[in-house]
Amino acid sequence: MSLYEWLLLLHLFAAFALVAGVTAYSVIVFSGADAAQRALAPTAAALWNVGGLGVIVFGVWLALEVEGYELWDGWIVTAIVLWLIAFAAGGPLARSVGDGSAPSEGGRARLLATVMILATVALLLDMIFKPGA
Repeated sequence: MSLYEWLLLLHLFAAFALVAGVTAYSVIVFSGADAAQRALAPTAAALWNVGGLGVIVFGVWLALEVEGYELWDGWIVTAIVLWLIAFAAGGPLARSVGDGSAPSEGGRARLLATVMILATVALLLDMIFKPGA
């Protein structure tokens, strides 16, 4: 397999981990159950962090590796901005889930989770359709 194929494969695996992390955090926040929070919190954090780091690292590497793509292409800049938005919401959410306050915070945790979900979905759509590429 070529370097491009390896990078793409790892980028896709990271995206799956990222979506799994978003899903786990959604279950924690929207179920409101303390048992779900205790059981899923470490898994959600691991998937979110590994997936997010992998997506940005392998995505930037792919953009540098592939002829015809540049880091300043509109859809790549959009992806980076959406990644930053998702992680700006995910950081505080992960801290509140980690210390056990997410279900009790209610509205704030739900808002952060919603921003994280919407930014991640928009990021996936941007990666799939590559507007302007």
